[in-house]
Amino acid sequence: MTDDFYVSVGQTVSFAKTVSESDVYLFAGVTGDFAPVHINEEMMKTTAFGRRIAHGALLVGFMSTLSTMMVAQAKDSRAAGETPVALGYDRIRFTAPVFFGDTVTLTYTITEIDAVRRRSSAAIEAKNQRGDTVAVATGLLKWVKDP
Repeated sequence: MTDDFYVSVGQTVSFAKTVSESDVYLFAGVTGDFAPVHINEEMMKTTAFGRRIAHGALLVGFMSTLSTMMVAQAKDSRAAGETPVALGYDRIRFTAPVFFGDTVTLTYTITEIDAVRRRSSAAIEAKNQRGDTVAVATGLLKWVKDP
């Protein structure tokens, strides 16, 4: 980390999770997204996927976990009077399906620091246990000055 900001280019965190049926059903219940592609096994057997797939937004939730992990790893900004928050996720793409039982490993790597705007950007990549990329995004963190 550089002395002039809380994180540095190249800094990385990772998170891995095996996606279970209960993860998908709990997520469906919380969000109200009961689309058949997520909950109807028999219908999905007749599709190109051959089985149910996890919600893409569930992967965005895992991206949020990475943001939290990066903030936890960052230099203490509270002493400097700033609070770090996730500013958002840009250019999210779901490049392959995530099936029940897949283990996804996500990485979040700081790619850019904008000290003037108090922001960092990160490349986010999610891969399954076979090494296939299943999602990508750009993660944004912002350090907000306290009153």
